[in-house]
Amino acid sequence: MQTPDILPGELVHLSKLKEEDLEIWWGLIHKDEHPEWKKWDAPYFPLKRIELDKFKEQMTNLIHQGYDRKYLIKVDDEIIGMVTYYWEHESSQWLEIGVVIYLPEYWNGGYGTDALKVWIHHLFQTFPIPRIGFTTWSGNARMLTVGKKLGMVEEARIRKCRLYNGKYYDSIKMGLLREEWEAKNDQK
Repeated sequence: MQTPDILPGELVHLSKLKEEDLEIWWGLIHKDEHPEWKKWDAPYFPLKRIELDKFKEQMTNLIHQGYDRKYLIKVDDEIIGMVTYYWEHESSQWLEIGVVIYLPEYWNGGYGTDALKVWIHHLFQTFPIPRIGFTTWSGNARMLTVGKKLGMVEEARIRKCRLYNGKYYDSIKMGLLREEWEAKNDQK
C-alpha cells in the first residue's frame, strides 16, 4: 500500500522518512548522552544508543522497503519529533501509537496533540481497525492530557509497576474507538 509523503496538520505536518532527514533525526535522538525528552518517554527503559552509520544503514533499508510505521513531525521544515505505530496483535487489528517531541521549546504548545490528531486520522483511514491506543506512565502528565484532548479514555492502569529515580509510577493504557473518533470529528 502506498502511503502519502506528507500528512498536513494545523501546526505541524507529518513527513514520511527520507534519507536526507536521517542525520538530523539521529542527532535529535542520540546527540546528547541524557536527552531531556527521554525523561518523559519511558525513562525506565534505557536509550539504546546506535552509531550514525549503523542508524543510516538500517533506516535506509527500511525506507527502500516502503516503511511507513514512523513519520517525522515537522514545523516548517524543522524536525521536532516523531510518531509511530506498531501492532500489539495484528490478527485482531490491535494497533498502538506513540509520539515524541524531541525539542523542549515545542512542549506545551499543542504540537504533539496536532501530530497525533493527524496520525490517528491517517491510521483510521488506512486500516480497518476498531480502536487505537497508547501506553504511557503516570509521570508523563502531558501525554495523559494529550490523550484526553483527543477523546481517549483510560482503559487500564497497572499500579506501581514503573520504577524511575527511586519512585514507583503506574503504567496507563489509553484508547479510542473508531466510532468515538468519528463522532467527535464529525461535529466540527
